[in-house]
Amino acid sequence: MKTCVSSYSYSRLVRKGEMTLFDVIDKTRELGFDAIEFTDLTPPEGVDRLDYARQIRAKCDEVGLPVASYTVGGNLLLEDQEAEIERLKGQVDIAEILGAPVMRHDAAGGVPDWFDGVRTFDTVLPIIAKGCRAVTDYAEQKGIKTCTENHGFFAQDADRVIRLIEAVGSKNYGTLVDMGNFSCADDRSDIACGKVAPVAFHCHCKDMFVKSGQMPNPGRGWFLSRGANYIRCTIVGHGDIPVQQCLAALKKGGYDGYCSIEFEGMEDVLEGISIGLENLKKYIANIGA
Repeated sequence: MKTCVSSYSYSRLVRKGEMTLFDVIDKTRELGFDAIEFTDLTPPEGVDRLDYARQIRAKCDEVGLPVASYTVGGNLLLEDQEAEIERLKGQVDIAEILGAPVMRHDAAGGVPDWFDGVRTFDTVLPIIAKGCRAVTDYAEQKGIKTCTENHGFFAQDADRVIRLIEAVGSKNYGTLVDMGNFSCADDRSDIACGKVAPVAFHCHCKDMFVKSGQMPNPGRGWFLSRGANYIRCTIVGHGDIPVQQCLAALKKGGYDGYCSIEFEGMEDVLEGISIGLENLKKYIANIGA
């Protein structure tokens, strides 16, 4: 397994104007990561998106930093699904320019108001799967695998992720495993990682604090899981997610790809990423991956 970091980890500093995406690339190389992952490229005003992707790729090549994955939003339960499929195909074109072998897109955030039927995951699963299949068929022609993350509450637990992948039915389509996000659906991260490992294309190492919903609200920075427990993101190795055990479960299931830190904690950004990397390297060494 190799280390990676999502550009989203730096987003607080980028939003404040303290870093550009080019600075992020330099800092990622300086910290000693093996690769970088980009999230939804947003070019500066007046810059074409494809040209911006070429500039980002050139910068990564300059410093010798591979692009492990490209991560974008998505919703295959829009009424105009065809328009969303075409938009996501455009994102595949960006992934190709970046040289990313994997692109993650969301599947859906919930049953939409326009859907006339029983409002459950399984009733809309065929619609989602149809859209995901169209995107991955296009990406496969370019040598890019696509995947959906356990993200957004609706398709977040391991069993739903697996059902979606089975419904899509393509060897080119799998999952981005976010070990922290399973807590949002009250799934045990170690068990969930073991379940999805055979269909994992990429991995997010994310740590969280988890508190019982029977306790008083801890305050700012915390949010509720599907089962109304309290969750807050933190530095990898500081929270309640058994990160090393999750990595071991992924390895046991055959995953040997990048392990990408996605830092979303309240702590100092650069310190949080740096400490997380130190811990991640230790965990990878401990499991012999």
